[in-house]
Amino acid sequence: MEEAVAPSGLPKAMLLGFMFVVIGIVLIIASAIYATMRSGGKTGFGAVVVIGPVPIVVGNNPTLVKIAVIGAIILMVLAFVLILVPGILAKKGLPP
Repeated sequence: MEEAVAPSGLPKAMLLGFMFVVIGIVLIIASAIYATMRSGGKTGFGAVVVIGPVPIVVGNNPTLVKIAVIGAIILMVLAFVLILVPGILAKKGLPP
């Protein structure tokens, strides 16, 4: 069976995934611009960058930093679970 290929030569699923990423980035930028215009230029930010086991936390608003840290913890736990589940299912003889 032949894989569906877009005119650019990329598989359609890969092209669709790339399009979703680009659309997501555009929406994030648009919402940041909208929030800045709506608040009169007074916005706060909080971010967490995890490099290996070391989290780097930045921000200018303590509440937003706490939200960013909680979000990062949730995403790390979710990633950990998604990494472990296929192995657990394989040990039980179930398909992942």
